[in-house]
Amino acid sequence: MHLNRRSRIALRLAMALGLAVLYVPLLVVLLNSFNASRSFAWPPTGFSLRWWQAAWQEPGLRTALWTSVRAGLGATAVALVLGTMAAFAATRYRFFGRQAVSFLLILPIALPGIVTGIALNAAFRTVLTPLGIGFGLFTVIVGHATFCIVVVFNNVSARLRRLPGSGEDASADLGAHTFQTFWYITLPAVRGALFAGALLAFALSFDEIVVTTFTAGPGTQTLPLWIFDNLARPNQGPVVDVVASALIVLSALPVWLAHRMSAP
Repeated sequence: MHLNRRSRIALRLAMALGLAVLYVPLLVVLLNSFNASRSFAWPPTGFSLRWWQAAWQEPGLRTALWTSVRAGLGATAVALVLGTMAAFAATRYRFFGRQAVSFLLILPIALPGIVTGIALNAAFRTVLTPLGIGFGLFTVIVGHATFCIVVVFNNVSARLRRLPGSGEDASADLGAHTFQTFWYITLPAVRGALFAGALLAFALSFDEIVVTTFTAGPGTQTLPLWIFDNLARPNQGPVVDVVASALIVLSALPVWLAHRMSAP
């Protein structure tokens, strides 16, 4: 498609405006983390690194960070196992209700987080509480896994659709059993998609707040919950900016790696 000069300029301006709406607020947060003022004053009254040092010395922050890491790793592990198995079942086999199963697997990522959180909260109170299992890290991992499975399922399914079955057929013809074929033929071909799905799943779990609010117990606080609780506290604004700035960098890295790994 050929565009005239005015159309190209208009498209470039629209793209620049869209990128500005997305990334200028992030840049403001990053600059405010070096603000010498104790408030969200803009423009910055001066530049200082003391808020980065103060954030590192926050004991509650370190505890919340470790909780988020454990929840993210747990949800990612569950998503890798279940999402990969579901992707192989929906892509490599034909059975009654296959499309319905695929739809049900993808649906959680489209549902509003508050709907998922309320549903999980009610389910946990009905099923787990009578068994003596209260709200805590386990329920957070289960809640996060519900939407982390989707990204693994989508990544692995997309890779399997582009992967011809001739290699697996040849391996079977040469006498390899199912697990040998998977280990030597299929796994190397989908390894990039698995890695990309794991990175995206961890990133989604790490910054989730809505579902976490309904599934975390009183003593379980992830990093996003810590940020939300400290956002309105006096003199905590600069520390929150520091944490948000660090999360911007940490969140961008796995997304970039996942994009590189999932590219054909």
